[in-house]
Amino acid sequence: MASQLVQRCSRQFGISVVAHFTAPACAVAISSKKSFRRSLPLVALSHVHTSIFSWHTDQPLFKGQTDSGHIKRTDKDLYIDSSSSIEELLQYSTSHPLNGNQAALLVNQLSRLVSNQKLDVGGIPQDDRFQQLLQIANNEVALIWNGNLVFLLRSLYFLGLNAANKELKSIQQEVHWRLRRLDFKHIVRLADFFVPIACTQEQQDLASDLIKHLELRWTEVDSTRTVVVLMMKVGNLSQSLMEKLEDKALEFAEHFSPEDICRVILTLAAQKRRTIPVLRALSYHLVQKQFGLSSRVVVDLAYAYGMLNFHQTQVFQKMASDLLPRMPDLSSSDVSKCVRSFAYLKWLNLPLFEAFAQYTVDNANKFNFLQLCNIVLAFAHLNFQPSQGEVFYELVHQRAGAKLGNLNPQQVIDLVWSLCVLQQVKPSYLQKVLHSDFYSSVLGDTSRQMQSYKVKLMHINSTAKLECAEYKGPFLPMEMLIAELPKLLERKPSQLKMELQEVIRGLAGSADCCRTAVDTIYGWQIDGEMVLNSENKPLLLKELQALHIFQSEGTQPLPAGAWRIAFLSWAFPNYCARSKDLLGRFVLARQHLKAAGFLIVDVPYYEWLDLKSEWQKTAFLKDKMGKAVAEELAK
Repeated sequence: MASQLVQRCSRQFGISVVAHFTAPACAVAISSKKSFRRSLPLVALSHVHTSIFSWHTDQPLFKGQTDSGHIKRTDKDLYIDSSSSIEELLQYSTSHPLNGNQAALLVNQLSRLVSNQKLDVGGIPQDDRFQQLLQIANNEVALIWNGNLVFLLRSLYFLGLNAANKELKSIQQEVHWRLRRLDFKHIVRLADFFVPIACTQEQQDLASDLIKHLELRWTEVDSTRTVVVLMMKVGNLSQSLMEKLEDKALEFAEHFSPEDICRVILTLAAQKRRTIPVLRALSYHLVQKQFGLSSRVVVDLAYAYGMLNFHQTQVFQKMASDLLPRMPDLSSSDVSKCVRSFAYLKWLNLPLFEAFAQYTVDNANKFNFLQLCNIVLAFAHLNFQPSQGEVFYELVHQRAGAKLGNLNPQQVIDLVWSLCVLQQVKPSYLQKVLHSDFYSSVLGDTSRQMQSYKVKLMHINSTAKLECAEYKGPFLPMEMLIAELPKLLERKPSQLKMELQEVIRGLAGSADCCRTAVDTIYGWQIDGEMVLNSENKPLLLKELQALHIFQSEGTQPLPAGAWRIAFLSWAFPNYCARSKDLLGRFVLARQHLKAAGFLIVDVPYYEWLDLKSEWQKTAFLKDKMGKAVAEELAK
């Protein structure tokens, strides 16, 4: 009955009836809000706040709260809006009497001119005429329209007023009191500029209440711009609000521009929120819409996808096709970031990476040494060899000769390890890294971050021993390898490794004819090891010399015609994305073990998963071993 009475009154009397509801009537209206809104005339609805929060206010909406867009503008308002000179505006404030709204409008126009014309704020806040405007606005602050009030607060902060300024604090307090009565768009504008600058206790109190209002009124988000602003500015401060904004992002996904999609994904990356439904929806619409991506959007998207480790091949292909024609317009920083991001995603697009390499060679003077090192590291991670490799590596060696001493130990290890992967390392680099003065500081660091660098240092040592015949020393001490390697290689075996090791033991027929999970002095772990005689029969390993392990019991050399076999399993993460090419790290493992005298039996996951029975797996390994021996004999 009460809701029907409200509907009849609204039809006959319009919005004036709503403005004078008492609290009990408002409580009834909340319970039937949907039917009430449907029955109101359109003109009335434009003046009624649609949020649940505004229905709880028990104070009448006075004229000062009405949006300025619904009020007839005076000649003074029009003159202030059309002024294009700061001095003209300040002079106008002294020659014409102004009310609080007009003073706020004039200050807002001042800040707009300073921003648009990129002027220096200078002495504007200290100008007596500006101080007079502040006094007028402060004295009539209760009568300033909501929109003008929010923009006034933003303008005062933009013009550099101190947070302790009396007038500023008064206006800020008025905004705080009016939060419940502000339109949602004004709350969003307030959040846009105020939350990032909130430092004092009063500012933090306002920011906290502002976030609470946004959490309650999130259903009023009605545009992509609002979603982007709130995600970027306040999403990291409220878990519940961010979840609601992600729901809104899904709702508006098809309406986002490429720039908005980029901002949303960057925001998710900054907050480390790998929200798969949102990422899939935005990626889908990014691919489906027929628009080009600017180079800035491509670089930022590559970075964000890399941070989130989110793979979407169609998006990457679109990014590559849009970036290739714009390659000459990129900066050296953009190229370095983009290469590194794609490498982190393990995505290798040959035309794009060839273009990166060519750009680096053509614009070598634009790259600093650290950016060049990042490109080398990315190429090594993906095991990418540019077609103009000689020119590219000559550039790298030329820079490294002069600048290697300027890098910190971690950067030096990364660079030299990358050159080992790419088979471009020089003895002088090895000497620097393997000298006791260098590696002692690395080995003495027990932090978790240094563990991977210790492993890389051992890989460099293996390259020096196995692949660089002209290098004569120094090397890492064996006692150090014995002490460090078992701890560094310790890891839980995958299901693929455990299955493979079980089949190897069955294939050998005896535990004495094979080793599994073998830690080598080269910094790699072999899944299985066997020695086959000339008739491809397994031999006992105990009596045979094994220089690749830490404690070899045997002393006898391999018999004539015998082969030492290493079984290596390769799981999905060991490959480039959407490819059967191994990443550079695992290519280096194969290089080292081959150089150490092993025949390699590769066991990729995509072949192993097709084998269902033990018999099939055993036959698979036998066939692989036969092929490895036959290929070696054919050389």
